[in-house]
Amino acid sequence: MSTFRSPWQRDRDRIIHSSAFRRLKHKTQVFVEHDGKAYRGDYFRTRLTHTIEVAQVARTIAGALGLNADLAETVALAHDLGHPPFGHTGEDALAALMQPYGGFDHNAQALRIVTRLERHYADFDGLNLTWEALEGIAKHNGPVADPLPYALAEVNAAWDLELHTNASAEAQVAAVADDVAYNHHDLHDGLRAELFTEDELAELPVVGPAFAEVDRLYPGLDPTRRRYEALRRVFGVMVEDVIAVAQNRLAGLRPQSAQDIRAMDGPIIRFSKPLYQNIKAIKSFLFTRMYRAPSVVVERSNVTAMLNDLFPLFLHDRRQMPDHWCRLAQGAGDETHCARVVLDYVAGMTDRFAIAEHQRLFPKR
Repeated sequence: MSTFRSPWQRDRDRIIHSSAFRRLKHKTQVFVEHDGKAYRGDYFRTRLTHTIEVAQVARTIAGALGLNADLAETVALAHDLGHPPFGHTGEDALAALMQPYGGFDHNAQALRIVTRLERHYADFDGLNLTWEALEGIAKHNGPVADPLPYALAEVNAAWDLELHTNASAEAQVAAVADDVAYNHHDLHDGLRAELFTEDELAELPVVGPAFAEVDRLYPGLDPTRRRYEALRRVFGVMVEDVIAVAQNRLAGLRPQSAQDIRAMDGPIIRFSKPLYQNIKAIKSFLFTRMYRAPSVVVERSNVTAMLNDLFPLFLHDRRQMPDHWCRLAQGAGDETHCARVVLDYVAGMTDRFAIAEHQRLFPKR
């Protein structure tokens, strides 16, 4: 126990001081780090800056609703710890490579990190987080059905996270905060990358009216200020909608405990139906114009090829890994457990380290 902190404040602090959290600084959100020349990449969100934005939104919403803001922040800070290099592209590549060995899922890997792979404390492996924090990491996107990823199954066997139920309200807040953050900042980053223009965004719900309102209130505003002011208003619309919907649902349903929240038919923290439909339109636009932009697709292919080279090499020549990881792999026993050690090593890599290792081991490619 901590003398000065609640259990959830302690959870939060241990996550912030973890090695996995620091590595998020050099992991992809959308644009791979070394694309800085082409995309002015110093300004783009990384997995770390995204996580900080999610945590800020989660604290705001939880505070407005009278929830445990420290728990909501903790889940938000941990929600992407399990992401491998190269974002969802890296996750897809590792999931395919790990298919014979139990698969890969970044939420399950986050739990593996906070319960096993972080090894800094004398008394325990992992971070010794509260049950509520582990539950939130596992279920912030909703109940989890079988078959479970092996990493999640191992954690659930030890802590019984009640995977068939909803998450706590605080974990639901973290999940919605994730949606708010990336829908907001991906519009920013896509504009900076010149994948689309403000005029094209004017056709989108919520975004178009925000630009129109800024033009009405501040005619002739500097273009950069105009962009920031409009997208700030988009951000505000999403946050205020979530808070208003949750306040109404909490007042109507009157849950008396966290277990009441978990037993409900669905999440209590969510967007209103009209805004949800508008956000779907924004996501569809971003998917087509940003996540599947030709330049991004080329990079997705390149980094997938890197992981397809690195993982089999480490699996069949363990000496290519650092001594610590080589010893773990050699002591793993069968090929499945060895593959899981290799996965832990590769998934923990930053973008730039994975690129450097690929250049070292495959210099002619």
